[in-house]
Amino acid sequence: MNVEEEVQRLEEEIKRLGKLQDDGSFKVTFGVLFNDDRCANIFEALVGTLRAAKKRKVVSYDGELLLQGVHDNVEITLKPTTATATATATAT
Repeated sequence: MNVEEEVQRLEEEIKRLGKLQDDGSFKVTFGVLFNDDRCANIFEALVGTLRAAKKRKVVSYDGELLLQGVHDNVEITLKPTTATATATATAT
């Protein structure tokens, strides 16, 4: 799996595990992602995939490197896509 595919899979998992926000974004904590069995099976290096997604401005979170335990409560935000933002605006 290449980096682009992993980032796309990460988006899907954040949508599955996260909570939809009013602006169309999704939020999930690092601990929830890290401890999820499905994510553990998909991502060999979750932290690396998160960093690649952050570099591509797909997600945002505080800090550079997330570590299990220490950063379990750090919120990861999947930025809204145009389609998600439009659907959220239409629903409200």
